[in-house]
Amino acid sequence: MTMAAVMESRAETRAWPETSRIARVDVVSDMREAETVWRALEQSSQFSTPYQRFDFLVAWQRQVGTRDGIRPFIVIARDKERQPLLLLPLGVRRENAVRTARFLGGKHATFNMALWDKDFAVGAARTDIDALMSGIRGHAQADVLALTQQPRRWIDLANPLALLPNQVSANDCPLLTMAPGAPPASRVSNSFRRRLKGKERKLQTLPGYGYRLATSDTDIKRLLDWFFAIKPQRMAAQQLPNVFADPGIEDFIRDACMTRLGGGGHAIDIHALECDEEVIAIFAGVADDKRFSMMFNTYTLSGNSKYSPGLILMRDIIDHYAERGVTSLDLGIGSDDYKRLFCKDDEPIFDSFIPLSLRGKVAAAGLSSLMRAKRLIKHTPALMQIAQRARGVLQR
Repeated sequence: MTMAAVMESRAETRAWPETSRIARVDVVSDMREAETVWRALEQSSQFSTPYQRFDFLVAWQRQVGTRDGIRPFIVIARDKERQPLLLLPLGVRRENAVRTARFLGGKHATFNMALWDKDFAVGAARTDIDALMSGIRGHAQADVLALTQQPRRWIDLANPLALLPNQVSANDCPLLTMAPGAPPASRVSNSFRRRLKGKERKLQTLPGYGYRLATSDTDIKRLLDWFFAIKPQRMAAQQLPNVFADPGIEDFIRDACMTRLGGGGHAIDIHALECDEEVIAIFAGVADDKRFSMMFNTYTLSGNSKYSPGLILMRDIIDHYAERGVTSLDLGIGSDDYKRLFCKDDEPIFDSFIPLSLRGKVAAAGLSSLMRAKRLIKHTPALMQIAQRARGVLQR
């Protein structure tokens, strides 16, 4: 009997709750085998975030996940007609001898979520989630699920995985909501706009100055070349580790930025302020028709940096997406001061650590305690100062 047949037999003979629409749970380790279902569930008529797009995560797995020893663990739940109800894009790796399943994308995905059939997500109940967990547990390929940085809601729907036991994530994510058709002052105040315009007058004297969304391969490559030259210098000056130097990260970002999506745009979009002489600032992130989510940014080392080009670019990006009907925007994890200038609210995010075996019970308790400790440090100024000093010493 083939492995596929074994998996199918296991799924069909499992006792599923009669009140759940989930009739079987399959697991595949080849992302390409799941591609058809995956792309169907990432359509705008369904329910998912841009971070879980197939093109984004397949680039990450190819360049980063495989190098880190992560094996795809793609969970697909179906109804009795075998129609897909959800897809969980996970990867398994041994961590301290424990097989730990996490969302693919690592630290470069701000939000993690399953891809859902929207109608199923709207009515999903605890019995459905219990059936999903039972199906995953039955495949016996992981000891613990470490499902971190999940939004409690996405746009206008509740995340059904919030029905699992959970805790508040270690980090916050500042959020800007934008009402369709609202005046520009509702998203960036008139007084703040005047301040930015005053600074921008200095930049407007530069030949070729302007805001651009990179669309050609030539422009994307040029902007990324600049970013990977400047960002390490910025991070070193702030005594921060250069996460972009980790194996495979630069290749992943270049691949995703070059990958064109069927509906337009790229898996990662790059926005820039430029003049003829130099790139002044860039912001890059993922977007769909309802949300823009920033991933990375930097700005020039030249004297033009004193005119707040990052803030000017952020204003342009906000206006760009608002004019296209996007209703929310975030600037990534962390409550940096510049983010609070634009984002007055927070996106509620949570973590779930679900044991799938006896060994997994110990791991789940340990992971939960670790993340609670991280949140305590990040939200206690005195503890955060100690942690930052320690990090500075280690960086020397």
